[in-house]
Amino acid sequence: MKVFVSGCYDLLHSGHVEFFQQAAQFGELYVGIGSDATYLEYKHRKPMFPQEERLFMVQNIKAVKEAYINEGRGVIDFIPTLDKVKPDIFVVNAEGGSDEKRRICAERGIQYIELQRTPHDGLQARSSSSLKASLAQNQSEDEEDPCQAAGIPTRLDLAGTWIDQPYVSQYHPGWALTISLEPTFEVRDRCGLSTSTRKMIQKIWPVKLPKMDPEMLARLVFCFENNPEREDSHISGAQDAIGICIPGLARHYYNNNFWPAKIENTTDEMTLRFLEQHLVMVPMEPRRPGCSVIEGRDITQEKVKALAQAADSCWDAIQQRDLEAFAAAYQASFNAQIALFPAMVTPTVNGQPCPEASVQPYIDKYRQMEGVMAWKMAGAGGGGYLALVVKDAPAFVSNHPEAIELHIRRE
Repeated sequence: MKVFVSGCYDLLHSGHVEFFQQAAQFGELYVGIGSDATYLEYKHRKPMFPQEERLFMVQNIKAVKEAYINEGRGVIDFIPTLDKVKPDIFVVNAEGGSDEKRRICAERGIQYIELQRTPHDGLQARSSSSLKASLAQNQSEDEEDPCQAAGIPTRLDLAGTWIDQPYVSQYHPGWALTISLEPTFEVRDRCGLSTSTRKMIQKIWPVKLPKMDPEMLARLVFCFENNPEREDSHISGAQDAIGICIPGLARHYYNNNFWPAKIENTTDEMTLRFLEQHLVMVPMEPRRPGCSVIEGRDITQEKVKALAQAADSCWDAIQQRDLEAFAAAYQASFNAQIALFPAMVTPTVNGQPCPEASVQPYIDKYRQMEGVMAWKMAGAGGGGYLALVVKDAPAFVSNHPEAIELHIRRE
């Protein structure tokens, strides 16, 4: 019997060896190893050890019959190796299992087995994530460079913006959708990426977010930012703190309160990769001093309901990884936002109309470009970033150097 497993196997540890030993109980074990290119695309950083070194280490584990560098790309990079080995059994650990892998095996007549992650007798449980967290913690304890504050994530709102304010959700409850972004680009001020909340976080945790329950962390950040002595009496929307602190894709349900009644999130790899493959941002001018996006607002039950329905449709389309439906819902959400707050596109400055502050020229420019399917502004608008749904994000970034490819935070 031939048995196949696949993974990156960077920072090789006893947990990997135990997994190989358990898988080898079913037959001769063959291993597919993610290439450096796949690792970079998947993890958004280079592996600790290059592919040749990882291959050497895995090949020399007693339980392994043979190992190969996978020639495919992405999460399912192992298919060429799978078809080369032609195994009888495909083994994954329970955390790495997926319906997609199960389907691939069913199509090829391969038995699919999921194993629970268990340590070898007498040894401590190990995982790559826990090792990396320990390394990061040790590094941060020795790090004195204040520039490390750039490691704090930021957030991009996908749909439902404004529903986190009670003066909006009182008309109709609904979800706001956010993604937590790795700060792989310059996060500019006054550009709709919750920089004020991010700066509040940096006052407490200058280097990185602490390891704690993400929802509790978001609550702490929200309360710290909106302290009772805040001079402007403005309550920042909870979506900022939640979008930064909760990894992956999150949605939060508001019903006439500042804090959501419930929060859900997913870090499903295929879902996040779908978003990364079809979302980019392009910079606009920052919001001008004295800019207001709430003057002239027109909040009605019908308009808020449209905002909520668009967010529901957006979430469903993302879960189904339906690009056409996602683009339609994303655009509907933006249309609902500017129906409520027209000044998102044409803000006033110091209470006066200011045509030169309009972001409409940016919208007109990018909406006509090849591959652009939908558009909206990051945050409350008035400037900042235009976030686009595109057919192929890497191709768009390659053709438009100003565009920013997004990396969603996994953990």
